[in-house]
Amino acid sequence: MRPILPATALALCLLTAPAAAVTAAAVPAAAVPAAAVPGGAESMAAMPAAAVPAAVAPTPAGPSDLAVPSDLRAVGVSFRGSGGLTLHGTVLSPATAGPARPGIVLVHGAGTGTPRTKLMGEAVEFARRGLAVLIYDKRSEGYSLFRRSYSQLADDALGAVAALRSQPGVDPAKVGIWGLSEGGWVAPIAASRSADIAFVVLVGANALQPLRQQTWAVAAGLRKAGVSGSLVDRAELNLYRTIADGGMFPEPYHDPEPTLAAVRQPVLGVWGTHDLLTPPRETPPLLAAALEKGGNRHYTFRFFPDADHAAHRTPDGGVTRLPELAPGYADLVGSWVADVTAGRAPVARVSGPAPVQESPTVPVDPPSWWESAALQLAVLVVLVAAFAAYPVVALVRRLRGRRPAPAAGAARLLSAGGLVAVFGSFSYLVYLMMTGGKLAAPGPVVAGRPLIWLALQALAVVSVVATAGTALAWRRARGSAPRGERVRLGLLLAGGTVFVPWALYWGLLLP
Repeated sequence: MRPILPATALALCLLTAPAAAVTAAAVPAAAVPAAAVPGGAESMAAMPAAAVPAAVAPTPAGPSDLAVPSDLRAVGVSFRGSGGLTLHGTVLSPATAGPARPGIVLVHGAGTGTPRTKLMGEAVEFARRGLAVLIYDKRSEGYSLFRRSYSQLADDALGAVAALRSQPGVDPAKVGIWGLSEGGWVAPIAASRSADIAFVVLVGANALQPLRQQTWAVAAGLRKAGVSGSLVDRAELNLYRTIADGGMFPEPYHDPEPTLAAVRQPVLGVWGTHDLLTPPRETPPLLAAALEKGGNRHYTFRFFPDADHAAHRTPDGGVTRLPELAPGYADLVGSWVADVTAGRAPVARVSGPAPVQESPTVPVDPPSWWESAALQLAVLVVLVAAFAAYPVVALVRRLRGRRPAPAAGAARLLSAGGLVAVFGSFSYLVYLMMTGGKLAAPGPVVAGRPLIWLALQALAVVSVVATAGTALAWRRARGSAPRGERVRLGLLLAGGTVFVPWALYWGLLLP
């Protein structure tokens, strides 16, 4: 579900991105206007088959390039997605002939160019329950770590629905859509745009904004590793807000509630009790409230024990995903689809054991101007320039054969400690983001704080004390030291002064 961003790429972007690009937040927000997802979905809520744009029209089927079990048959299909992009997939169905059967299109979770084989396990099991199942290769064009559009992905899914509805042996009035994780935001958009979708199945879906879900997942992973305090409560949250403000977190504030309220089809929601990426206790009530707000009470929610985010079996509370689906999951999908396509949609039914969610989510508001990515970048430049200038000037003097001015101990300490604290905290936070969620690896933890974070906090405190000492040295130097040395100390002191509120904001000076 979450975007994965290599640490080096993130560091480069934050350090080198032009301020104008940062403040514009051009990538995710510009890719889809604010009203395109909820408003556009509602305005197209009952589009009939004839109104599906030509861009999503299917093309003739051909042989499949996938090997499938002998009790199933596979047919290759190609269809056009959003913008006319040609996508390729496979339709799996029982090998035995029979009356026109229901069909289901599977929509991937997060990931660029995810191959259809990623969902082969689900496709095989659903096909064995009598469904025609279309799996397809996810787009990579127009979808990246920094850019994606749920609206665009929904149009791709509509193209897949059109392709499946045209297949021999498929009842076009009984074709639905299944969305996993990120697909749980995408599938409702598609369903709200077309009455040709007969039902919706959501697995590990989220009724919260993507940024709120992601910060919860990473924070929950850190807490599970024994971490508490400012690293979880402040630093991790602020990092994601900065990333989103800088345009490096796609669709951060997408609101799924208006789209869910526009869904008129029966909905099956499935969650594993040990979902570590979607808050499993908070999402179902929000999802139900959104559906009922739109007058839709034809939903079934089911929790599966010992199952993870994708409703696969897990032996260790959601960390490890086994290939097998949770017992009873595929049977539920098969029987539920048979019922709803026969006109027997259940009403507001919730069952299964209570899910495990040890901590609540917290709202993630857009940053104020003084917290913006542009200002954070500017402060970072100021701190690096101020702390690095002190030793660089001394080095230049030596290379020119000049005798360096005597260096104050406090100034040396501030220069070195400040640089390490700034670069170290930034690098460590990026590392935690990369290893966050269910696989958090903060390193050794003492009293709820990783040793690395404790060391960085100690350096921050030392830097604050050294700032005071540098202020005294600068005051003494005003009357006796050369002008160049006074300027060098003054720049370093300015950096130390800026460092104090910066370190407070990022939690380095908080418990």
